[in-house]
Amino acid sequence: MQLDLEKGSGLLIRSFSAGKLHVNDQVIDHDVMLTADEIISDWSPASPENLSIADFALALERSPEVILFGTGLTQRFPDLQLITEIIRQGIGFEVMDTAAACRTFNVLAAEQRRVVAALLVR
Repeated sequence: MQLDLEKGSGLLIRSFSAGKLHVNDQVIDHDVMLTADEIISDWSPASPENLSIADFALALERSPEVILFGTGLTQRFPDLQLITEIIRQGIGFEVMDTAAACRTFNVLAAEQRRVVAALLVR
């Protein structure tokens, strides 16, 4: 999937394919979190089925309006309790495949929304 948007300030996801994410001029080959202006490379989540609130601590520290959880090539939902815990904090939590999360991130970041994309790349 190739994404093309106008260049601006901040991060732009240029493309995603299994195992490879292009952010601005950087290639990322591991699971990662992104904000509109920050790459959080030290994210090592559990598998989607075994995630806990601790796996999203780095995202929650940034006080986002919404967390986009990209689950790889296919959409896989984490435990409902995790989703509920995040929503109870007043934060939106959207689950989608990583390609859809990349597209949505670019739109929300361009709108200057407080968004964190938690992306499974592998």
